[in-house]
Amino acid sequence: MNKINVVGTSATGKSTFSRALAQKLSLHYIELDNLFWLDDWQECPDEVFFAKIESEVKKAHQGYVIDGNYTRAIPVKWAEIDTVIWLDLPFPVNLYRAVKRAFHRARHKRDLWADSNNQESLRRMFGRDSIVWWMISTHRKNRQQYIQMMNAPEYQHIRWIHLKSQKEIDAFLAGLDAAAASV
Repeated sequence: MNKINVVGTSATGKSTFSRALAQKLSLHYIELDNLFWLDDWQECPDEVFFAKIESEVKKAHQGYVIDGNYTRAIPVKWAEIDTVIWLDLPFPVNLYRAVKRAFHRARHKRDLWADSNNQESLRRMFGRDSIVWWMISTHRKNRQQYIQMMNAPEYQHIRWIHLKSQKEIDAFLAGLDAAAASV
């Protein structure tokens, strides 16, 4: 397990989990949102986005943890992947986290990613472009999509780890610590 993609609906904790996982396994961390979003909420064209992903993967000589969904990038990001970890929290948990995170980000006005100037705002939080609305509208669709992918013949070479609660997520990370301590 050294070429990993962490996926899941917005506000499942993908970034927090992915950073911790990359650190514990001494792997290169790749944040897809940072590669995709340009300044002023402009989207990166696919060919540029895919090239950025390929460039980051090439830098990762020991392996990597890719944080993010972007299913259109599957041919690029899963070209060498060995593991997909799906964080699949219940809808009420995701909704609570999405609202809490958006409010916190809007209040503190920090750039969301290192390579862009994008910030949350209260106006944006309640608009059609909000992460909260995105989570609400994609939660069920994402879940169905990942269930199909787990069972699809073309992805049977990938190890799927399906974590369905914060308790399972915490236990998974703690298990990595226990495995490292016994070596």
